[in-house]
Formats: sequence, C-alpha cells, structure tokens
Amino acid sequence: MDAGIRSALIDFFRRGEVASDVRMLAARGALAPRAHEQLGLLLILIDDADPNVAETASRTIAALPAGSVAKFLGRSDVPQLMRDFFAARGIQPEAAPATDDQPLVESSEDPPSEEAAGESDPKILSALPVLDRMKLAMRGTREQRSQLIRDSNKLVAVAVLSSPKLTESEVEAFARMANLTEDVLRIIAMNRAWVKNYNVVAALTRNPKTPIPLAMGFLQRLNERDLKKLSMDRNVSEPIRLAARKFVAKAQH
Repeated sequence: MDAGIRSALIDFFRRGEVASDVRMLAARGALAPRAHEQLGLLLILIDDADPNVAETASRTIAALPAGSVAKFLGRSDVPQLMRDFFAARGIQPEAAPATDDQPLVESSEDPPSEEAAGESDPKILSALPVLDRMKLAMRGTREQRSQLIRDSNKLVAVAVLSSPKLTESEVEAFARMANLTEDVLRIIAMNRAWVKNYNVVAALTRNPKTPIPLAMGFLQRLNERDLKKLSMDRNVSEPIRLAARKFVAKAQH
C-alpha cells in the first residue's frame, strides 16, 4: 500500500531500488529515524514481493503503540489514506495533533562498530556494509555526513538527507559541493523548506552539477550582486550564465 507520504528515502523504496536486506531493516521499523518515514515505509512494505519482508512489516505495524500512532495521525500533514488504513484497525486520530516526528519504533539493531561509529575517514567509511553506512548517515556525526553525502550508493547519500540531525548549514555546504550527484542536488533543490534559505538557493544556482531547469528557476530569486558574479562564472553552464546576464541587463534598465 502506498499512503502517499513523500520523502527522498520513501521514493527509493517506491521505485523498487532497494536491496532486500535494507527493506527488511525498514520492515522492522529500524531504518527511518522519523515517524512519517517509518510508517510510510511500513505501508509500502506490507505489499513487498518478498513474503518475509511483507510479513515482518505487518508484524511491526501490529506491534505499534496505538496511543503514539493516534497522536501521529492527528497531524495535519498525514495523508487520508494512512488515516483510513489505521481506522480499519481501530485507531483514530487524536484531537490534539503531535507536533514532533519522533520514531514510533525504537531501533534495537546493533550499531556499527565503536571504531566505525567515531570514524570519518573516507576509506574506512566506504569499506563498511551499506546498512552500516546508512545507519551512520542518519545517526552519525556531522563529519560522517559530510563524507557519506558523496557515497557511491545513492541510498546512503539520501539517508544523509533524511537524518534528523541534519542542520541547515550542512545543507548549504552540500549545495556548494560540485562532486555530488545530480540526484542529491535535485533532492535538495526540491525541498521547500531548504530552498527558503537564500544561501542554499544561491549555492545551487552556482553549482554546475545542479540540473539546469532547477537552476534556471532560482535565478529570479538572486540579488543583483550574485547575478553579476554568476554572469561571469565560467564554471557554470552557458545557459545559466547567459540567463544571468539577461537578468542583470534588465535590472539596469
């Protein structure tokens, strides 16, 4: 079942791009660090092609604390399909909605080794299993996130963007990185909360790896000083540079 919750992490599962061991971790509720992603993934995985994954997701849902679920369902951003799913199981939204997004299932999974948990060396991190890299991406340190956002496995990079520890200043830094994949930059560019930050928008527009249509859409939000810099920046694509010149010329007339 697809309840309609959107996030970069959920979209990967929705597209079927996730290995079975990662799906099983999510089916146990031990992957996503936020309630909305935990529930969104569980509702997708109850229909998983692997019967073991589907059964595990069903058991996890059955074991969820009804009171916590009811509070979560009271949130204004919960899709009606999700409310209907739990209503059929006797759980109705509470009148007073929850304001946080704390996980409904606390992970009982073994964390990465103590050495890895405090490590930010790229070679050591890249040698870890994907599951350990994902756990560190969501629950590790700022230094680990700065390395794992560039991971060759896109799911690991997406896990960084799903981390509840992620700060706006980190997102700004990511938006400036020209060695990230287009997919990661696209996720940042399409996050409404993040692109309210002018520095994120300016960084994405200057980043040569940002998909051109998205960068074009941000040009009108830049101030004249940044547009002038962009119009002379040989590192950005020619369409962006030419469009910036037009904006500058228009502002001067």
